[in-house]
Amino acid sequence: MKPRVTLIPALIGALALAASACAPAEEQAAEFTPGPLGAVTVRPDQPIKVGAIQVISGADASLGEDQQRALRVAMDDKGGKLFGHDLELEVEDAQCLAEGGTTAAQKLAADPQIVGVVGTSCSGAAVPAMGILADKGISMISGSNTSPSLTSNLRGKKGADNHKGYFRTAHNDVIQGQAAATFALERLKAKRAVTIHDGDPYTEGLANAFGAAFKEQGGKVALATAVDKSATDMRPILTEVAAKKPDLVFFPIFQPAADFIVRQAKEFPELRNAEKLMGADGLLSDTFVVIKATEGMYFSGPATPTGSPYQEFVGKYEEKFGEKPIQSFHAHAYDAFNMLHAAIRKTAVREDDGTIQIDRKKLMDALYATKNFEGLTGSLRCDKFGDCADAKIDIVQNTQEQEKISDVRGNVKFTHEP
Repeated sequence: MKPRVTLIPALIGALALAASACAPAEEQAAEFTPGPLGAVTVRPDQPIKVGAIQVISGADASLGEDQQRALRVAMDDKGGKLFGHDLELEVEDAQCLAEGGTTAAQKLAADPQIVGVVGTSCSGAAVPAMGILADKGISMISGSNTSPSLTSNLRGKKGADNHKGYFRTAHNDVIQGQAAATFALERLKAKRAVTIHDGDPYTEGLANAFGAAFKEQGGKVALATAVDKSATDMRPILTEVAAKKPDLVFFPIFQPAADFIVRQAKEFPELRNAEKLMGADGLLSDTFVVIKATEGMYFSGPATPTGSPYQEFVGKYEEKFGEKPIQSFHAHAYDAFNMLHAAIRKTAVREDDGTIQIDRKKLMDALYATKNFEGLTGSLRCDKFGDCADAKIDIVQNTQEQEKISDVRGNVKFTHEP
């Protein structure tokens, strides 16, 4: 990108220069030189463009739709503007697939005006997407990726899919696995568990995290297996699972595969009791908990925020979209947008004619430096691998009394806060 230079008027004296050196970065009109990752130049008549990669079609659409709505509320809260420029959101549908993540990231990376990206919805889409965005120096903040491979194991080991410029406001599934395992052992008194994933980085990472924590705390994983996410007949795998006579089946997968599992599990005496079944945040949706066979099931997922700021957010969401939030990660997406907004405010350089220069390296560094950032989900602080969440995990249960997803999320049986 060609650097744009604004000369400081020669008549400005030493006193003015000294004052300038103490002013916030965005108020300085000094010569601008892009850093090693380049910069975004926003001309006076151009918007500040933020990308979003979400799942907005298919069986998991509510996960991305919920977050996209939260981003709209966040933009409204900023008056739709930053430094006098309109804020523009460009949304790409990754369909919760690796292929979708690739296509979406390629499209956004080809637009030099994209300052940063909020997304993806699914960890499986984030893996290829972040590889593409990192090559362009574009930072991405996810509100719902939870796979440890995208950041770290929380013990200092870098994840296999970690890239510079990747951040998330959602929890790391090492924590969610600990929460689910602790609940299973301490509250359900489960001693034998079976885990099922579908090969996606999110589902496999969480199933493994649960299994490790369950064994570490004295439980036995009788079977760790996987399903084909496109399969409709789950009876072969359920036959194998039932033969192990588990006290609990933990299957943190997505719809529609999970729909077939819960319905067909009723055909097996060993699995007929839904209280032996536990899903995770990927299934805490308005389309899954209404399935009759899920009554009695437990779910792990992010704790629903409390306090007046969150209630005000929910009010705005409901007023704008005609219903309350439909999934679990809207607050995390709201926080992700505000983190990016704050970093832009901190690092952007405003020129005399209204042009904005946003250095990608400085923006990324500002995001890594995030600490004590008060969001809807808590006080956020980013580590060197991009984990920024103030993680709290709830275990909730769906029963006959819970009619809507908001009811299920409110039926908390256990909270884990590391």
